[in-house]
Amino acid sequence: MDYNNKNFILAIVLSMAIIFGWQYFYAVPVAERAKQEAATSQTTTTPATTTTTTAQVPGAAQPATAITREQALGNSPRLKIETPELRGSINLAGAQIDDLHLAGYRETIDPKSSTIVLLSPAGSPNAFFAEQGFVGATGTTAKLPDAKTLWTAEANAVLGVGKPVTLTWDNGEGLIFSRQISIADHYVFSVTQEVQNNSAAPVALIPYARIQRQDTPKIAGYYVFFEGMLGFLGDKLQEIKYSSLVGEPEPTRIDSQGGWLGFTDKYWAATMIPDQARAITSSFLHQVQNGRDVYQTDYLAKDAVVVQPGGKGLYQDQLFAGAKVVRTIQAIGDKYQIKRFDLMIDWGWFGYITKPMFYLLEFIKGIVGNFGIAILIATVLVKLAVFPLANKSYASMSKMKKLQPEMAKLKELYPDDKVKQQQGMMELYKREKVSPISGCLPVVVQIPVFFSLYKVILTSIELRHAPFYGWVHDLSAADPTNLFNLFGLIPWSPPHFLALGIWPLLMGITMWVQMRLNPTPPDPVQASLFNWMPIMFTFMLGSFPVGLVIYWAWSNSLSIVQQSVIMKRNGVDIDLLGNIRDSLPFLKKKTAAT
Repeated sequence: MDYNNKNFILAIVLSMAIIFGWQYFYAVPVAERAKQEAATSQTTTTPATTTTTTAQVPGAAQPATAITREQALGNSPRLKIETPELRGSINLAGAQIDDLHLAGYRETIDPKSSTIVLLSPAGSPNAFFAEQGFVGATGTTAKLPDAKTLWTAEANAVLGVGKPVTLTWDNGEGLIFSRQISIADHYVFSVTQEVQNNSAAPVALIPYARIQRQDTPKIAGYYVFFEGMLGFLGDKLQEIKYSSLVGEPEPTRIDSQGGWLGFTDKYWAATMIPDQARAITSSFLHQVQNGRDVYQTDYLAKDAVVVQPGGKGLYQDQLFAGAKVVRTIQAIGDKYQIKRFDLMIDWGWFGYITKPMFYLLEFIKGIVGNFGIAILIATVLVKLAVFPLANKSYASMSKMKKLQPEMAKLKELYPDDKVKQQQGMMELYKREKVSPISGCLPVVVQIPVFFSLYKVILTSIELRHAPFYGWVHDLSAADPTNLFNLFGLIPWSPPHFLALGIWPLLMGITMWVQMRLNPTPPDPVQASLFNWMPIMFTFMLGSFPVGLVIYWAWSNSLSIVQQSVIMKRNGVDIDLLGNIRDSLPFLKKKTAAT
């Protein structure tokens, strides 16, 4: 295999790696590793009362047939939630936070579409709710509030920013429970539980919190970003897939001090934040109730709150339920001193590349006001950063292009002797001080940039529904136009594999033009494959986020200008039309006939 073949194969491999290779890093079963680590790590034996509590799903079983969300909301008295970012209600039966809309986010780019529903009450389709409370320590027989307990609130109370609400319940045996709920930060519910002991004996109560999800959620990210049950516990990020818990007879338990745990989707999350100074045992479990899958994350404090007669006991924790906005997540983690709360956003294994790319785009967007323009400017900055390397590479490619006539002569001189051809080419490379693999350097440079942009565009909620100009109203979605319905003139929705919008076509054209500037492979098979590569990439990127396709088309355009200038400086005549004619057999034959 000569150096041109090696160069060709390397270029193909690296190019394909940009599109597919990195995705397979996510195929490593992270959740299984986390589960094994949790099983083999040092854990203390959980007391019998704690084990019994965490092994069960608290609360009433849901009905055999799911009721509608509206029916579930109407089955119990409620306290209204209203903030600039949140709408919903608290279920006074059980004091569950189980009705939450994200007022700032909608299902589609249509401003009249429904707002995002994050939490829904038990029994409704895709139920998703949170609950805090106490369980009795060993020997405690006092009546405690549960999922059926009806709490009392002040008449017409509304939970809002700076407007806390207090729920109360008297167990009739000398214990009065109160629960103050406040919202002081974006999407953070602070819950302070107080117990007044008017009985004649002390009572020992163990704080707990749980988030339950009924029915298996639809996973959108697959290997691109994690969706499932997660937490930062025991100084490790725990990521547990839904499927990994199905069929497991016992929950996965992890001991830690503080931390956080819950559920994460692509853009949204609901997580419990216990007292960071308290030792806890966390559980991840799956059960089937009346034919429905039930997933739960919960934690139970290791130390009880002991309330003496005539005294009070307090416990405070937080619940995050909302959008995974980068700056918001960081601010919450800093304010409450939460261990690695920023890991709720899945930056991936290459976060050291992806995260700076996000901050760069966010900074530029803050200046220009549009993420699409920010992508174009960031591309220019990246090009400037690698300008010397690219110049060197393009200069070497220019020399390679000038050597093509001599390489063709070698093939004519030794038509049947591959060894002689290779020796002659190596002498040419040595004499002209060129490397046949130098043309791959620009591709190599683009790999981390492409990867980081792909991850940022798909993962960051800041780019969700972010508009560009013209027909692009969402940079995180595919180009809405399509060649196969004449860009909307024909009332037909082509299948997914035929997604071929205007921006993917522009990307394919720029890629094809750039390849015409490169030295033509002497082998006809190589040349043919190189001719097909832009077409293949155009179809492959057709369904990718249009923001990424815009980056690639713009990057190709800048490379074409840079490469053309360098080639002229190196004395290479740029006959682009001639290259186009030579690369298309039907044009070549027509010209020859003429």
